[in-house]
Amino acid sequence: MENVNEINRKIGKNLACYRKAVGLTQAELAEKINYSDKSVSKWESGNGVPDVYILMQLAKLYGVTVNDLLADDAEEKAEILTAAQPINRKKKIGLHILIMLLSCGIVWLTATCLFVGLWLWQPQGYAWLTFIYAIPVNAILMIVYAGVWKYRLVNFLSVSTLIWTALTALYLTIRAVFITIGWAYGALWCLFLIGIPLQILEVLWVFFRTLFKRTEKKSQQENKSEQEE
Repeated sequence: MENVNEINRKIGKNLACYRKAVGLTQAELAEKINYSDKSVSKWESGNGVPDVYILMQLAKLYGVTVNDLLADDAEEKAEILTAAQPINRKKKIGLHILIMLLSCGIVWLTATCLFVGLWLWQPQGYAWLTFIYAIPVNAILMIVYAGVWKYRLVNFLSVSTLIWTALTALYLTIRAVFITIGWAYGALWCLFLIGIPLQILEVLWVFFRTLFKRTEKKSQQENKSEQEE
């Protein structure tokens, strides 16, 4: 019959296998379950066992049962999980890309319908502006999706696109109005100066948000370690 130390080592080995199978580091796992990486290391080295609640959290995270975490064949199941992981990730990313493309397609379809309607109503007008406005609308959609799915680079690029295309659409609209009423529009280029501080603010926002999250994460891990000690 296995003694306590042997059981702890077996559970620790299983936990390490499943963690590596899903491609997480000890620090990343610790962040997900709100524990310190020292605790994760302690469990995986067999010097302690997480409580039932944490085991349930880990099982849910890995897509297995609590019994799988305690079983003797964990290495074999973890290998299967490792093989399936890249496929699942690719499927997830592929689905996200498909949703974004379909959403963009609907925006451009709407813009095309508006263009046709406006062109039929006034052929010599500015119906083409509908396509210009479609770009910032697409950028807004990408910002929403990137925020939900946590694609930081896509979010940054989408916000930048929104800033400059919105200013471009505004510039072209005002320019069209000024041409219609016979006003000079030479100084309208100043509108684009607004984009410079907006772009700087976006960069600063991303920088300080990242810095704050790192500091908060480090503080949480230190507090958790102090509590456990």
